[in-house]
Amino acid sequence: MRIVVAGSGYVGLVSGAGFAETGHDVVCADIDAEKIERLQRGEVPIFEPGLDALIERNVAEGRLSFTADVPAALKTAQAIFIAVGTPMRADGAATLTAVDSVAEMVAEHAERECVLVAKSTVPVGTNARLRRLVTDAKVPVHVVSNPEFLKEGAAVGDFMRPDRIVVGVDEDDTFAKDTMKRLYHPLCLDKDRMVWMDPASAELTKYVANTMLAMRISFMNEIAALCEKVGADAHKVRYGVGSDARIGPKFLYAGPGYGGSCFPKDVKALVHTARDHGVELELAATTDRVNVRQKGLLFRKLKRHFDDDLRGKRIAIWGIAFKPRTDDLREGPALTLMDALLADGAEVIAHDPEAIDNAKERYGDRVTFVEDQYAAVKDADALVLVTEWRQYLNPDFDRLKSLLRRPLLLDGRNSWSEFGVRQMGFLYEGVGVRGS
Repeated sequence: MRIVVAGSGYVGLVSGAGFAETGHDVVCADIDAEKIERLQRGEVPIFEPGLDALIERNVAEGRLSFTADVPAALKTAQAIFIAVGTPMRADGAATLTAVDSVAEMVAEHAERECVLVAKSTVPVGTNARLRRLVTDAKVPVHVVSNPEFLKEGAAVGDFMRPDRIVVGVDEDDTFAKDTMKRLYHPLCLDKDRMVWMDPASAELTKYVANTMLAMRISFMNEIAALCEKVGADAHKVRYGVGSDARIGPKFLYAGPGYGGSCFPKDVKALVHTARDHGVELELAATTDRVNVRQKGLLFRKLKRHFDDDLRGKRIAIWGIAFKPRTDDLREGPALTLMDALLADGAEVIAHDPEAIDNAKERYGDRVTFVEDQYAAVKDADALVLVTEWRQYLNPDFDRLKSLLRRPLLLDGRNSWSEFGVRQMGFLYEGVGVRGS
């Protein structure tokens, strides 16, 4: 089947390469000519484990190509996936300018009956909005909602081995249903993963899923704060609660707050959508407020250790990306910490295995970025672990102690809480744990 994926970001590139891997003829189209030129040269503009090899293989075998001529690509497409950005507005709503633009181009340039698939995260009502935009197309254009559930750092595996494939389509649209079945058939050989529903339900499913996961994180972070007050251990609470089969252990880790391109934006968008319809989602709104407060936690802990005076203090940070296995900084807790430290006159030295180039674009020479994690620690007054990359999880503590000016470890991920670091002579503080 001939597929066009409009948009070449995380979702577009992973989806395009994934469909190509299953035998489809895929064109990734984007109006960003510079990005397309890089892709045509074999340069993948994002870091996502396994994606480089997937793209290289499918380009070499002729199933995957890239173009900046979006109208030409759309002419003969059988399925067109909208995978463009929907950035958050100041009021929390999603911006649909790029989504609308793709639909308008399809209406103008499509020359064969096709299915237009909304893969981008969009608010309820977008499917109906897209239908209106393609009403005057020269050929029948069927509109389907197919939200993505790709985790950055594990996106390739999530696409190739999905736990579910949500498809929102009208009950009587057999053309669209048959097309979607064929598209995803190679991913359903051992199990039917297709979850069929109406478009509005599919659009809402994505927001609800991410908000529920974010809610668990924010709730556990509130419990961690309570643990610190009453002398309990958030690790043990998590084990006890997560062992209940009705609850499960995932997304119950206390930390410095969630970030990324999905959770912050999707929680706000769900709250905004509900308010537009006269409904106040109090738990979702509180989830967002708790997270905003939580992202300032590590800074507040540092301030307390230095008697509210961080001027001239040298603070080492391990981990800038919002999570491991990605170079994405968006809404990450490390940004909140570094912004606050700089505003208070501290010197910031940071290391990350993948995100340094992106961080340099934001901070320039205001932050010192180093290629070796231990170089960041030399003569530092404190080391703060923000992102739990594997190489940080079992460091050389003797070396850390010899490098630090003051043996203060702030463990934002509770990765070192059971290593006996206090007995090694460190000042140690985690999130809701006493440490050892």
